[in-house]
Amino acid sequence: MDILKALPACGTLCSSRWLLRAAGVAAAFALFSGPARGGEEMVLQNGWAIQSLEKVAARAEEVSRAGFDAAGWYKTLLPKTVFAALVENGVYPDPYFGNNLRSIPGVKYEIGSQFANQEIPAESPYAKPWWYRTEFELPASYGGKTVRIAFRGINYRAEIWINGRKLAGGERIVGAFRRYELDVTRYVRAGAKNALAVKVFAPAAGDLGITWVDWNPTPPDKDMGLWQEVVVSASGPVAVRHPFVETKLNLPATDSARLTIRTELANTSTEKIDGTLRGKILGEEKPIEFSQAVTLAPGEQRTVTLSPDTIAALVVPHPRLWWPYTLGEPFLHTLTLEFASSSGAVSDRQSIEFGIVQHDSRMTDEGHRLFRVNGKPVLIRGGGWAPDMMLRVDARRREAEFRYVKDIGLNTIRLEGKLEDENFFQMADREGILIMAGWCCCDAWEKWAKWGDEHRRVSLDSLRDQSLRLRAHPSVFVWLNGSDNPPPPDRERAYLEVLQQTNWPYSVVSSATEKPTEVTGKSGVKMTGPYDYVPPNYWLLDTKTGGAHGFNTETSPGPAVPPLESLQTMLPADKLWPVKDAWNFHAGGGAFKNIEKYTSALDLRYGTSRDAADFAWKSQAAAYEGERAMFEAFARNKYHATGVIQWMLNNAWPGIIWHLYDYYLRPGGGYFGSKKALEPVHVQFSYDDRSVAVVSDRQTPLRGMKVEAKLYDLDMRERFAAAAVVDIPADGVVRAFVLPQPAGISTTYFLTLRLLNPSGALVSRNFYWLSTKPDVLDWPKGEWYYTPQTAYADFSALQNLPKVTVNAVLKMGEPGTMTPAQVTVENTGKTLAFLVRLRLLKGPGGEEILPVWWEDNYISLLPGERREISVHYRTSDAPGAQPILAVDGWNVFPAH
Repeated sequence: MDILKALPACGTLCSSRWLLRAAGVAAAFALFSGPARGGEEMVLQNGWAIQSLEKVAARAEEVSRAGFDAAGWYKTLLPKTVFAALVENGVYPDPYFGNNLRSIPGVKYEIGSQFANQEIPAESPYAKPWWYRTEFELPASYGGKTVRIAFRGINYRAEIWINGRKLAGGERIVGAFRRYELDVTRYVRAGAKNALAVKVFAPAAGDLGITWVDWNPTPPDKDMGLWQEVVVSASGPVAVRHPFVETKLNLPATDSARLTIRTELANTSTEKIDGTLRGKILGEEKPIEFSQAVTLAPGEQRTVTLSPDTIAALVVPHPRLWWPYTLGEPFLHTLTLEFASSSGAVSDRQSIEFGIVQHDSRMTDEGHRLFRVNGKPVLIRGGGWAPDMMLRVDARRREAEFRYVKDIGLNTIRLEGKLEDENFFQMADREGILIMAGWCCCDAWEKWAKWGDEHRRVSLDSLRDQSLRLRAHPSVFVWLNGSDNPPPPDRERAYLEVLQQTNWPYSVVSSATEKPTEVTGKSGVKMTGPYDYVPPNYWLLDTKTGGAHGFNTETSPGPAVPPLESLQTMLPADKLWPVKDAWNFHAGGGAFKNIEKYTSALDLRYGTSRDAADFAWKSQAAAYEGERAMFEAFARNKYHATGVIQWMLNNAWPGIIWHLYDYYLRPGGGYFGSKKALEPVHVQFSYDDRSVAVVSDRQTPLRGMKVEAKLYDLDMRERFAAAAVVDIPADGVVRAFVLPQPAGISTTYFLTLRLLNPSGALVSRNFYWLSTKPDVLDWPKGEWYYTPQTAYADFSALQNLPKVTVNAVLKMGEPGTMTPAQVTVENTGKTLAFLVRLRLLKGPGGEEILPVWWEDNYISLLPGERREISVHYRTSDAPGAQPILAVDGWNVFPAH
């Protein structure tokens, strides 16, 4: 029997989990928890140690035996890359601070270049392999069973040894996105200590590894190591793997669901086995139970299908559906499958959470791809995800980031190549966040002409492994076979064949670009930028490239400079001003290795900055108006516009480009501008035709809604007012009226908008700073990432706004898991309080409480205006603290 099974590791499909310490002592809390499941499984998280092969004289047979002396090795937990483990052990200073990364051995590549496409220098500590090893006690109950070890992510190539025996070598264990399961029954000892050792090789130039494109630098080890879980499991002779549920609804109704269940069964014995595959679904009013007789030949592995055509119980009336959170409840059912032999003994049991959901897409009459969930069209509004640059996983941080996604109002996360662990997808399932997944650009994954046999094999095996696990997740709604380019015909056909073999149930798009292919034709999406600075009016004025038409799979209004406190955390004090090399090292790569275009536009629109604090405030203003304008434009134009992915949602390290919240989880102007634009019912200004529109994501009509607008000059004198009552259709857009530009108004002026329901209650408010001098784009000189300007809006007068006092009162609520609070703020001055920022500190002189969820922030208050704003934070993030409210703003006297 081949000990390397073709089956990828069990992902969400495995059973109740034990976390083993190095010596096999008591179980601990599972950091990466999942749904309850039967069977036996152990996650080998603790008790690992790593060391460079250069420093290990012992042979592999010795390293992989219990009792080997690993003195001097670096202790770590999994998952962990080599470089991350060394940083954790204090070998190097914080690589995220300042320019520290450039001083670390192995970092010799040119700043802004793609290290993934270069070889690791010969003198680098990572040019040679590194050992990972651990020891664990296998429970006595595993005796007489088939025991497997699953590796859910190895970057990039490896030899795997256990108890002095080599299980597999680098010719088989290769590929960052492969998932392996090895039969180790003959080599492990139940009820005794066992040793596992993995010799890991970093990816070479041209390997199908993990690349950071132009988002940020690359660690010197290229993220080599065991970057996802290692799991030991046991079963009887027949293993159950990869169950998933495919849904077909009776659209356009949704009152009946036909469920098709598929799973793989593998007979690891040399005997024919007759048995029964039994299943149970929980979540409906009554459990749904079913079974099917199965006979497996010796060594046979095959997919078994349970169909509603033959099993009446799999036709579910009035099912509880899974919806993205913006449309309804992301309800999850539980499926349990078990195989029992003819004697009645259960060989294996697997459980998954799944959603009854039908994802699909179609082309609009304009040729744009429109995605649907359970038959309803969805305007995709998301952000591009970046894991930590060293691929470290922090469950609490991830939970906070998913909360941020929902707090902003986004419904989608795009994964470009960084295919995260099971916890990520399980969290998306639970939270009702859609996931757009696919391969990465700009490295070997899109250099098909240079591929050899190994590349072709690894690419297809990687796709098979990933599709088998991702198909089970209701949050995943599309797979992209390419990013910046579609694969050539032979590769696209091969990819599609794999997806057909794995019964992929969701949409497949050739790439994230509009380039058509001879195999599948038009993609229906576009990737036309921009990525560098563009003004707010770009999105509605552009009709040919990145503007609010079609589905833009990655775009943004450019750099995202974080608030001053974050700049002070990431940069040395003597490098905070002016914006020079230290700043730009935290920009991107390639065309984005500096922020000169952005800085120039900021100076021309807001006035030249005096210092880092002034620059940071102006950056928050620019991010607020820029991100708001982008999301508002796509919303106003739905479904002429069918989707937009902000590039990006977050940063892999402390960065000054492309994020909606910074690496320290500090939300700034871009966060709250986006949140404003993404209100479920929203009143907004149109930069193209000066109309005031109301956008509703509600699935029912809204009637008798009152829209109010007022224009003010720089001295806050009202210069124009208008009002109208409108009816808004379900998921609709209505223009209420068009605003004039009053003659003689100040160059910088202000617009307030309010939307009231028939009872007079406030539903939405908005505030704009506008200029009589328009931003004028130089369209003929536009490039793929940027459109220059011939003229700029003038907001320089904002620099001279008089200072005002904002009174603020903090009222704390009763703490539980979350601690709520209410803040009352009032502008006591006679001029505008612009971009008022609220923060909670951990007591007097304490750090800011982060993460934090504000109802609204970076608000502007008219003279005498009073607002009440709610906020909450995780109680465990500020244990025992008596929070202090800090108030400041563009022209606000700071106060605590």
